[in-house]
Amino acid sequence: MADALLRMENLQRHYTTPAGVVKALDGVSFEIHEGERVILLGPSGSGKTTLLNCLSALDSPTGGTYRFLGEEVPRNQSEKMTSFRRENIGYVFQFFNLLQDLTVLENILLIQELAGKKDPARAKELLGLVGLEAEVDRFPGEISGGQQQRVAIARSIAKRPTLLLGDELTGNLDTETSNKVMEALVSACQQESITSVFVTHDEGLVKYATRVIRIDSGKIVSDEQVSSDKKA
Repeated sequence: MADALLRMENLQRHYTTPAGVVKALDGVSFEIHEGERVILLGPSGSGKTTLLNCLSALDSPTGGTYRFLGEEVPRNQSEKMTSFRRENIGYVFQFFNLLQDLTVLENILLIQELAGKKDPARAKELLGLVGLEAEVDRFPGEISGGQQQRVAIARSIAKRPTLLLGDELTGNLDTETSNKVMEALVSACQQESITSVFVTHDEGLVKYATRVIRIDSGKIVSDEQVSSDKKA
C-alpha cells in the first residue's frame, strides 16, 4: 500500500481537572491513506471529537506523534497550527456556519478569496456537484437545513483541502436529509479526490464510509474496512 497520508502513534490528550486527570485520548494509533472515507464512531464522551480536533490541529496532543504527508504536525504553536489548517484542512460543522448576509454563491467565493483561489466558475461547479446549482443567488435563510449543509460541504472543498473533516455534520438533520447530505459528500470527495474523516454516533452512516474506527474511553476498540455490500 502507498505511504500513509497521515499517521498517529500512541497519541494522548490528557486534561487536568479538580477531580484528577481526564484521558480524552489514551494511546491512539492509526494511519489513513489517500482516498479513504473514515467514520469515527463512538458514544458521547468517547474522545472522537478530541481526536478530530487533533487531526485538524485545532488542539495539541499531550503525547505521541502525528505526521501528515511525512512531516510532524505543529503543536502548541498557534501560528504554525493555523497555517497547517489553512493549507491542508477543510471542515464541515454541525451548525453550517454560513454567513447569512451572503448568497449561497458568495459564501463559496469568500472562502476561495481567503484561500487566494477565487474562481466563480469553479464555485458554481461545486454547487452543482452537491445539487444546488439552482440556489446560487438565494440566501442561507431561504433554503432548508439540508441544503445549507450541502452549501457548507461545497464551501469546505472550495479551497481544495487534502483532508476534509466533519463533526456530527448530520446531527441536526432527519434521516432522509442526512442521506442526501452524505450522498453529496461522498460524490464531492470522490470527484475532488479528497480524503475525509467524520465523527458521528449514527450507525446508519456507516454505509457511506470505506472504513470505520470505533472509539470508547479514549481508545480505539475496533478498526474495520466497510464491505461493499454495506455501502449505499
